[in-house]
This record gives sequence, C-alpha cells and structure tokens, in this order.
Amino acid sequence: MRVSEIEVDPNLDGILAGAQFADAYRLTPIARPSDARAAAERMFSSSPRWVEGLMSLRNLLVRPFGLKTGQRLKRDLNSVGMFPVVSQSPDRLVTGFDDKHLDFRVVVDLSAAGEVTATTLVRTHNLLGRAYLALILPFHRLIVRSTLSQIE
Repeated sequence: MRVSEIEVDPNLDGILAGAQFADAYRLTPIARPSDARAAAERMFSSSPRWVEGLMSLRNLLVRPFGLKTGQRLKRDLNSVGMFPVVSQSPDRLVTGFDDKHLDFRVVVDLSAAGEVTATTLVRTHNLLGRAYLALILPFHRLIVRSTLSQIE
C-alpha cells in the first residue's frame, strides 16, 4: 500500500467553482471499500494523536477570528467525521463547508479498480483565507496522506 500524489484540476467536475487550490492523493487498499462513503468513514473515523493535537492548536488559534472549529460544526447522520456531506453516490462522496475566509471540499472517489482518491479543493475569499491556506499547506499534505492510509 502506498499513498501517491496525483495531478488534479481545481475545477474538478465543477464541485467548487472558482477553486484556486487543489491536490489529490491516491491509494489502492488491500480490502476494497464497499463504496465511497465507507472509504471516507474509514479515513475520518479517527485521527492519530499528532493530528488531533494539530487540530486542537488550529481551533485555539482561529477562534479569535470567528472561523469554524470542529466543536462548532454540526455532526449528524449526514456527516463523515467532522465534515458535513455535500453530496454522495456509490463512487463519490463530497464533504466540506463554506466559511468567511475560505470554502473547501474533500472529495473521496472510489474507482472500479478499487483505488481511493482524496481530493481537496479550496476557494479563498480574502487575505485571511490566503494566509491561512499558506500556513496550513505543509500540515495538510501530511494529514491527508495519514488519513488516506487509514483505509487499510
């Protein structure tokens, strides 16, 4: 099992019109998930402690700016982990939300061959959004790789 970065178009199927950032990582798990939601649930069901620590620090730092934090997100049957589901089909699950600094989507695709691809799309709204994105990108890449590898 190996997580690899792949090229992706920020305008992926029009999921987040005007997205300025996109990245995608792919993995072929040993056991094929039954559908994209099952893959996403395995990805987001738990986090390594170092990720939880980073998210706690992030929530503490962004609270004064009025940005959404994991605690403020509504968790219900139509969410996966802390992310609300925007749309879903057997081969694609789209999660994410809009905030005042940026909008983002995490797209989990399951191919017929059993490959799972996690794509992140981001559209920033202002200087705060651009600064936030620049600050979190190195951590984002580590977190996505780690999260995707949890499918095994």
